[in-house]
Amino acid sequence: MDLGIIGYQRSGKTTIFNAVTRGNAQTGSYGAGVQPNIGVVKVPDRRLDDLAKIFKPKKFTLADIRYIDFPGEAFSDGQGPNAQFLAQLARCDALIHVARVFADETVPHPQSSVDAARDIAAMDLELMFADAAFIERRLEKIEASMRSVKMSERDAAEREMELLKRLKAGLEADIPLRDQEMSPDEEKLLVNYQFLTDKPLLVVFNIDEGDAARASEIEAAYAGKVRGPHTAIAAISGKIEQELAQLSEDEAEEFRKDLGITEPGLDRMIRMSYELTGLISFFTIGEDECRAWNVKRGATAPAAAGKIHTDLERGFIRAEVVRWDDLLAAGSIAEARKRAQLRQEGKTYVVQDGDCLNILFNV
Repeated sequence: MDLGIIGYQRSGKTTIFNAVTRGNAQTGSYGAGVQPNIGVVKVPDRRLDDLAKIFKPKKFTLADIRYIDFPGEAFSDGQGPNAQFLAQLARCDALIHVARVFADETVPHPQSSVDAARDIAAMDLELMFADAAFIERRLEKIEASMRSVKMSERDAAEREMELLKRLKAGLEADIPLRDQEMSPDEEKLLVNYQFLTDKPLLVVFNIDEGDAARASEIEAAYAGKVRGPHTAIAAISGKIEQELAQLSEDEAEEFRKDLGITEPGLDRMIRMSYELTGLISFFTIGEDECRAWNVKRGATAPAAAGKIHTDLERGFIRAEVVRWDDLLAAGSIAEARKRAQLRQEGKTYVVQDGDCLNILFNV
């Protein structure tokens, strides 16, 4: 899963990127033509940690997320994302918009004042402008092709035109695509377009160090200003989280207690990213390896098998399934089977978050 981190200059988005990836990317203004920062993060999962204590595997593998930190200059012209980065941004599964809330006279805001609501609205407009421009070009292309299109294809082309015109009207009314009503068939039609405002959005409010313990209060204050079922918010002090990322786990935990932070901000950010994109985790367990995999919520057992290896999906027979907590309580696969907690599931089984799977297949 690729998550694109966006935000205006001096919002602290690269600080957030460094914190979540434990990286050391240069903060501050990028030079012209600099490529995005890219970092891969292992998704923490205490369930797998606990299961590994039972099996003591030779290998332990967490699921991962790739974060792509786009330069603030990509949005500096007020005309949507810079063309240099548009294709990369479009390929992301979700977007994380870092909005500045912290005050720091040594880091002046480009707009001369700190106003997160203003910056969020401006970014929304830029992304909607880019989508509307794409729709306009697509409509022109379809209209030009209508003269020579086959009769059998005309109905589909007209339906596409009607949908795009409706979506464009919504964008012009300041409604991002993720908040516009669409049928399942219409949503399928848009998948290959990779529209920016159709992607799930996590707004991260980068707050002052002194406000870290008030994160939930700040989120509540902004909740009414950030709309949509496919939009989530989180308040995090990027500066504190970057410092914590350089400490050992025990030291970081002690520091959080002193600051009154109940949950690691970056763990929460990862979890919310998962929820927004509709991902769940399932596990493969054994003495050789304990491993977490991610699939879209609603995926069937064969689709999950395909995440492990395409051969497993092609030759899928059935899956042995046990809940992670049942397996943890049983202490072994044999005991879970004895307790009738290990089930046999077929091709129509919908994988649940926390399932432990063993795939049986034909070679």
